[in-house]
Amino acid sequence: MREFAFIDWLRRRTPADPRVLAGPGDDCAVLAASEQPWLVTTDMLLEGSHFQLAEAGGYRVGRKAMAVNLSDIAAMAGIPFAAVVSVGLPRGSDNLAQELHRGLSEMADEFGAAIVGGDTNSWDNGLAISVTLLGHPSPRGAVLRAGAQPGDWLMVTGPLGGSIVGRHFDFMPRVSEALELQRTVRLHAMIDVSDGLAQDAHHLCRESGCGAVLFADAIPIHPDVRRLTDGKTPLQHALGDGEDFELAFAVSPEDGIRLLATQPITGITLHRVGEFLNDGYFLEENGQRQPLTPHGYQHEF
Repeated sequence: MREFAFIDWLRRRTPADPRVLAGPGDDCAVLAASEQPWLVTTDMLLEGSHFQLAEAGGYRVGRKAMAVNLSDIAAMAGIPFAAVVSVGLPRGSDNLAQELHRGLSEMADEFGAAIVGGDTNSWDNGLAISVTLLGHPSPRGAVLRAGAQPGDWLMVTGPLGGSIVGRHFDFMPRVSEALELQRTVRLHAMIDVSDGLAQDAHHLCRESGCGAVLFADAIPIHPDVRRLTDGKTPLQHALGDGEDFELAFAVSPEDGIRLLATQPITGITLHRVGEFLNDGYFLEENGQRQPLTPHGYQHEF
């Protein structure tokens, strides 16, 4: 399919949305004005770095490309609004563009985000796909990485580790869960676990100007870890695998006790996995506290 035929194909599959005054087909999308602040996030996925196309298929890659951006919106307890998508397609890739669109649009529709435009090119290399997603903070405001205080509890929304088995393609962003958490308690700081708990909890510490201790025996381990045979312990996987896309967040001890007692978010179990300190970064295991090196996935340039 040639470029302009593909644009026409997309336009026929882009439903009308009252928030979008002009969508795909013009030089820019036109969005209805809003007096609210904007959330803006972008993520790029590259074949050979983030996925193997022959293994994953276009649908799952498209789904993930949208989902990782939705997870960033969730990390700030935000509400998705609109997305633009840019792709570099390998030449001769048959129905890849349509399969990407199917994954992208199904995930966007799940959370009420309109796909309003983008760019499509072809080249002699692997698939590249970039999504930029706009959103709004909830009425209670955006939750930043900064804001954790010594004494706060560190909690997560679900089990960690083993995402490489396939969950990193098929996860559901915690958009609804984040909004429900924010309605229930005062969230001091939050992040999505994309690089690994050890790395991402340290991001919260760095931005908040404090330290933390993680409790080894309290970290929930995903059953997928049992399918891995690389010699790492389940705890090592939970701390460093990344791409779990659960939320890690800071709350007061009083709110943490209430969350554990009531488990108010349908479909997930909340866990206390650590506590914020004045300084230092530690792992407590078998009653012994040792320095913890932030580790997890990190691109090398």
